[in-house]
Amino acid sequence: MRFLFWLLALWPITGFAGPLSPEEFERITEGRTLFYANNGEVYGVERYLPDRRVIWSFDNGQCQDGIWYPRDGQICFVYEGIDPTPQCWVFEQGPSGLIAYFNGSTQSTQLIETPDAGREMTCLGPKVGV
Repeated sequence: MRFLFWLLALWPITGFAGPLSPEEFERITEGRTLFYANNGEVYGVERYLPDRRVIWSFDNGQCQDGIWYPRDGQICFVYEGIDPTPQCWVFEQGPSGLIAYFNGSTQSTQLIETPDAGREMTCLGPKVGV
């Protein structure tokens, strides 16, 4: 019985919690700006707004407005002004933040939430005079 208690107590820490539901994802992300890394390198940053709206940047200051919605157990994103194909991910809670798997596959792109280290999301204005 004591073993079962410790197993259940450690469940979220060990990564056995499984994919986040849309409600869990929304509760964790809404109102936050999260930085993501891939293979230890900065990948991008996303600001999660009310009503499942988002702003994404590949950390280059070129921001894209979009939305997210649930589909087939994944969280899908569509951004204005770029490919209208949904970008779908499975999110789970890792030991130090969110982990996202592109198209739900652990063999594909994996993004890991990283501390912002005092950085802020910067969105550059439109190019003028180019």
